[in-house]
This record gives sequence, structure tokens and C-alpha cells, in this order.
Amino acid sequence: MTPEDSAQAAAGLVRAGDPLRFAAAMAAPEPGRSALLALYALNLELARAPWASAEPMVAEMRLQWWIDALEALVRTGRAPAHEIGPALAQLVAEGLDLSPMLALAEARRWDCWRDPFADAAALDAYLAATSGGMYRVSAAALGAPAKAGPALADYGYAAGLAAFLGATPELEARGRVPLVDGRPDAVAALATRGLAALARARAARGTVPRMILPALLPGAEAGAILARAARAPGLVAAGGLARSEFARRARLAWMAMTGRW
Repeated sequence: MTPEDSAQAAAGLVRAGDPLRFAAAMAAPEPGRSALLALYALNLELARAPWASAEPMVAEMRLQWWIDALEALVRTGRAPAHEIGPALAQLVAEGLDLSPMLALAEARRWDCWRDPFADAAALDAYLAATSGGMYRVSAAALGAPAKAGPALADYGYAAGLAAFLGATPELEARGRVPLVDGRPDAVAALATRGLAALARARAARGTVPRMILPALLPGAEAGAILARAARAPGLVAAGGLARSEFARRARLAWMAMTGRW
């Protein structure tokens, strides 16, 4: 499969499996758009792998395949034996560091098992590696400078926490223990920490060029979701954090038009 065909396959996967990130990627000009779609397709595969089986060991074996493939890709440039592999190898050939995606894959081991996080620091490390890593590498694909790193890390943490809180009821239904402390006060404090990270990212907005905006669009709802969780932490367990489709689309459009996040 050629890199071009592989890029088309990646776009199809993201269009079907992650419509929000697909829409965000479409806001980027080429070649950044294809780069984002390849990364988002990889992120989708890594997120799905731990749920491939109800048996944790089998699920981890599926994830391990990707970990081994990414390690070879990062070290040698060898394309994973997957339809999106040539597109990923093209990114490496063009100089993009995909080691954050390898760290993301390693962090996904938590998803395979039913053990709770050891403490708040372990949850923070998971969010930093998963969402934080995704935002850093996708921004790098669009040319983010090194000085944008701290702002991107904070933004990725906030966006990841918002998504994680929104997914808490489903994670619990699947036998996971997502929250270190599920009491309302603790959940509100966690959401407040996320808002603080988002505020730090916004304060450093000047370090993030506008051309990076498409990579940030998937986190457009983070502030609103975290604010709702901080005000009414019971919404987390009730699965009531999501805003209306109209509100989500309006926020995404406003962010895309103004460039402010």
C-alpha cells in the first residue's frame, strides 16, 4: 500500500470512528491535514485495542502488538503491518517524532485491566501520556515550536480530564475504577485542577502559533465540561456532563473563527 492509499485509509477510519477529530483535521491545510488524520487513526486504534477482549491478558496482547510496532517505527522507521502503517512511516520519514505515541500506547495498559489508579499522581501521569501526548504530537505535526510545549501539556491535560470525566460512567460499567476518589468534593477538586491547567495554557497562548489551532479544536469543550463538573460533581456519575449538540457546534465554530481557545 502506498502512503497516499494509507492516508486515505486513515481518513476513513477517523471519519467513522472519531467524527470530532475528523472535523478538526479538516480545518488544517495539507499536508498537515493528512498528518493529523494519520495520527488520529493511530490514536483510535490504540484506544480500541484494550477493549478488543473482555479478557485483560488478551486485550493487552492486542495492545502489545501496537507497542512493538511503534517501537520499531520510532527506532527504525519500519511501517507497522497495518493499513495506516505507510502513512505513519511517512510522518517519521519527514522528521516527526512519534515517541509520544509510543508512551501513549504504554499508558493504555491501564485500560486493559481493572486495577484502580494508585493515586492522583498516577491518574495525572495517565492523562499526560494519553491526551497530553496526543495534543503534543498533533501540534508538532503542524509545526508547533518547542516553546509551546508547556501550554500544550496543560491544554492536553485539561482536555483529557474533561473527556475522562465524561467517560466515567461507561468505564465503571465496563468494570474499571476511573476515579481515585469519587466523593463529590474530590471530583469537584479534580475538575478545578483541570480548569487551572486550562487557565495556565490560555495564559501562555502567545507561545502557540495560530497555525496550530486545528490540533486544539478537539478540546474545544474542555472548559465548559470541567466547569460543569466543578459546579455539580454529581453530573459525572450521572453521565450528565455533555452539552447539547448545538452548544458543541457553536463553541467549535467560534473557536475556529476567532482562533481563541
